[in-house]
Amino acid sequence: MESSHSYYFGDIGCWAERTEVHKAASLGQTSHLQHLIQGGASVNVVAVDSITPLHEACLQGQAQCVRLLLDAGAQVDARNVDGSTPLCDACSSGSLECVKLLLEHGAKANPALTSRTASPLHEACMGGNSDCVRLLITMGACLEAYDLYYGTPLHVACVNERTDCVKVLLNAGGREALLLANQRCDIPNQERIWILLLSAKVNAARLHETPLHHAAKAMRHDMVELLVEFGANIYARDQHNRKPVDYTTPGSLSATCLEFYETTPMSLQQLSRLAVRRTLGTTALKVIAQLDVPKLIIGYLCYQ
Repeated sequence: MESSHSYYFGDIGCWAERTEVHKAASLGQTSHLQHLIQGGASVNVVAVDSITPLHEACLQGQAQCVRLLLDAGAQVDARNVDGSTPLCDACSSGSLECVKLLLEHGAKANPALTSRTASPLHEACMGGNSDCVRLLITMGACLEAYDLYYGTPLHVACVNERTDCVKVLLNAGGREALLLANQRCDIPNQERIWILLLSAKVNAARLHETPLHHAAKAMRHDMVELLVEFGANIYARDQHNRKPVDYTTPGSLSATCLEFYETTPMSLQQLSRLAVRRTLGTTALKVIAQLDVPKLIIGYLCYQ
């Protein structure tokens, strides 16, 4: 057992060098960790960078150790020096089991953001962990949580080319359409239609850059098509006054896709789908599945 004079008490536990509890939690040594806990070792002891054993276990995806620590009273929302919680680390590592355990023990799906950390949903999107993204959304994670460096989770998913996460986020719905077109009379009808159907999430901007700008820069035509199908504004201009198509290589699939959407009006079918999804917002998938209409229509409305 660690001697009591090797650390001193701090805000959430006690300060120390990286302890045996940290090491056991990180390496998944459940028997050793249990022995340390039974011997009186603190499960909330923090290293000089404010990392707790629970942070270590989550970062390495050691679910059994996470369970032991939580059952022994580990603080589920403890923050390290960067402001990250254990849930952030579990989402970063992509450990769905760890994420489930933390949420079951009351971890906040939406911890307050700091200037140095992203939300659990951002972390899951960054790593391309779509199962974690799906679970977080089910638990009420904010789809439009805004990080100073990355923007929204959708920005993060697009920048890191995580198509699976992009689809999960888009299918989760968003707020009602922005009504910018009502304030402008100097735009063509086709562009007006796009603006009226905007989703606040799919067209969220950081420095005027939308997720579609990032998808275009990455030359991911599959992601470009997906975003446009969900109402992304192909006319959006960033801080350099450039549209998404301006970042593509002429003749590429991404350029061809965006040029097609710019010159071809949306079908009534697509307009109707966007209108239904906009109206239903985050309840879309649940409500649509209960409609008394042919499965083919339900599949179309759910982008299946």
